[in-house]
Amino acid sequence: MRRLFNLSFRYKVPLWGSVLIVVAALTVSAALMAQAYDDLRNDLLTSSAGLARTLAKNLFPVMLNDEVWRAYEIIRAPLHGEQADDLIQPEMILALDQQQKVFVTTQPNGVPMLADVRQLGAEYAQLAERIAAPATSDAAAVELSGAHKIYVAVPISDDGERVGTVVIVHSKDKFLPRFRSKALRATLTGLLVLALLLPINWYWGQRMAIPVVQLARSIGKVAQGRPAEAFSTAYPYQDELGQLFEVYGMMVKALHDKKLMEQEMIRSERLAAIGRLSAGLAHEINNPLGGMLIALSNLKRRGGHDERTLKTVAMIERGLAQIKDSVSAMLVEAKVKSRNFGPQDVEDVHTLLSGEAHKRPVEINIDSDLVTSLALPANLVRQILMNLLLNAIQAAEEYSTVRCTMRQSTERLSIETENTGPPIPEEVMSHLFEPFASGRENGHGLGLWITYQIVSQLGGQVAAESHDGLTRFSISLPAGENI
Repeated sequence: MRRLFNLSFRYKVPLWGSVLIVVAALTVSAALMAQAYDDLRNDLLTSSAGLARTLAKNLFPVMLNDEVWRAYEIIRAPLHGEQADDLIQPEMILALDQQQKVFVTTQPNGVPMLADVRQLGAEYAQLAERIAAPATSDAAAVELSGAHKIYVAVPISDDGERVGTVVIVHSKDKFLPRFRSKALRATLTGLLVLALLLPINWYWGQRMAIPVVQLARSIGKVAQGRPAEAFSTAYPYQDELGQLFEVYGMMVKALHDKKLMEQEMIRSERLAAIGRLSAGLAHEINNPLGGMLIALSNLKRRGGHDERTLKTVAMIERGLAQIKDSVSAMLVEAKVKSRNFGPQDVEDVHTLLSGEAHKRPVEINIDSDLVTSLALPANLVRQILMNLLLNAIQAAEEYSTVRCTMRQSTERLSIETENTGPPIPEEVMSHLFEPFASGRENGHGLGLWITYQIVSQLGGQVAAESHDGLTRFSISLPAGENI
């Protein structure tokens, strides 16, 4: 039984609904059949009681005068001819005297005259006991347990004087077929109702249960730490179940926002730690690096070196200079004094990157509404803009257009770059703003990391998305006081 209750709602709701419908249909059908039986029985007893009273009234003077033949004619009269309703047709009519002896009967061969009715069998003995009562004008219906006959008895009396009892006998063999016919119609009606209601119950049970099952599975995924599912059209109604789905959708959105916030916090903390470590290493490397470059410069000024030595020194100097440039890239200071960022800086960036764009070849399209300078450090914003556009140029398809949109407001500067080309892989997107995380073979991954450091130190936000062949970077910077 417990296994039945542990079934999925997809089966339990329609199954229990079907059980209730079947029980209700059986109950109604049983009630209708019982009512049909009572109606048939009451019709039979009412008709027989009326006939018995009429016969008793006519038999009283005849039995009083001991006119047997006349009594026989009276009880045979109702059996002459064909009855319109065969159910009302009695099987036999008896007239008993006061000593419970047969005065007259419609079947003298089966029930002899003057025979004691109590000696005709156990059934007649029980009938005799039931009808042995004080004189009354009321008809008595006698239906003995296990008997195949129904008896209707009426006293033959007048003015309190009783001379006997008239008994009308009906066989259940005629009564039951009529009842079975009505019961069959009631059963067929019940089956028709079941054939109509059970599919409807199953459909609505499934319609209500399947969303609940989906919701339970999704909540189970949430409990296991797996991505939650959002249902937009699982249950379109606004009842309690619809409200449950609405609350679940709010929970899924809150969990998604919480996860994004946690990822952003982890990434920010990780980048901040990397930044602090990188800055410390850069300061430690810059001191001996500067000394080595000064020593090489002094060595070159002394002269008297052969050509091979000079080439070797030049190679070492270039290598050290490259190291210095890479280390300098790690030392981003947002509070460096600088002039305000203005429209001319946008033109300068476009000019500086035109040659790189021509090599790909791609076209740079900068849409800017800057008309006055903003209270942002020009050198840092130029570096942001150059890093984003340079990345876009290198990732763009040949003969495509790299677009940059800049919008100025009283309090913020918005920068957005777009380029077509292969999307950034998902594994790279999760580490996009970390140093040395690059999706290109020749990229070192410092450009976006430096951009992130600058944007963070300026109090702004940076976001990236890449799908459907389009990569977009969006930056929002708050404009401070004029520098």
